Amino acid sequence: MKHKQGRFKGFRGCQLYYQSWLPTQPSQAMIILVHGLGGHSGVFKNVVEYLVPQGYEVYAFDLRGHGRSPGQRGHINHWKEFREDLSAFLHYIRSQRTCCPLIIWGHSLGGTITLDYALRSPNDIQGLILSAPALSKINIARTKLVLGRMLSRTVPRFSLKLGIRNEYGSRDPEAIAAYTQDPLRHEYGSARLATEFFKTVNWIQSHASELKIPLLIMHGSSDRVTLPEGSRAFFQQVIFPDKEHREYEGNYHDLYIDNDYEEIFSDLITWLDQHLDQAEYCQPFSSFGLTNPT
Repeated sequence: MKHKQGRFKGFRGCQLYYQSWLPTQPSQAMIILVHGLGGHSGVFKNVVEYLVPQGYEVYAFDLRGHGRSPGQRGHINHWKEFREDLSAFLHYIRSQRTCCPLIIWGHSLGGTITLDYALRSPNDIQGLILSAPALSKINIARTKLVLGRMLSRTVPRFSLKLGIRNEYGSRDPEAIAAYTQDPLRHEYGSARLATEFFKTVNWIQSHASELKIPLLIMHGSSDRVTLPEGSRAFFQQVIFPDKEHREYEGNYHDLYIDNDYEEIFSDLITWLDQHLDQAEYCQPFSSFGLTNPT
């Protein structure tokens, strides 16, 4: 496995941090990971260690206001910033990797960002994976949400701790300990982010029938961060036949580090194999990594 990190230009020139993990053998596809609120590209260690040895190129970037990327923690001015940052990352990779199938995996808030992009730019993507996507109610105190709506126009950068407990992420004590010791994680969300998020979720749910991309949704039945009802409702509204919804009994929010994550990864590989059966293998990078932007 070859690991590389660097920066690319996001919306309006924002220098966003990214990482790539590449196999040395020909690969089957590119998997683009989009993390959730408060996370960063480094949280997907389990995913990387599972996918890369099986012949997948993995790429991830830190959303603006997250991880090693600049910006106020948990703040955006407009949802378009998330959408255009993802678009810039995909085009940055595609400019150097033209032929490989491209699949996006969005987790939690990253699932919302991914779906919004996929509904608007379906030709850029060959497959869509959503884990615990934020598509309905989220477990944040109602008073904080109401306050966010009130202040979004007048004090959009007003920010509060979300109050989501680390224990809601996983049943694995080691994973919870890693949360608390991770200096790149944060717990904040701004007033403007709240209103932009709910506006986008409403738009996604009302346009679900327009999705025309192979889809896999995975959600834990005991998720107390993003409720599984949102995934169920969205899935029912998708009319494209190539869709699959898996709900894992008793699992928490961060499926990729929860107990029994091997089952989730096994189901994921089965889905990928089914959808990449006829795809040609991609030759490895001669430099085993993306070049840094100038």
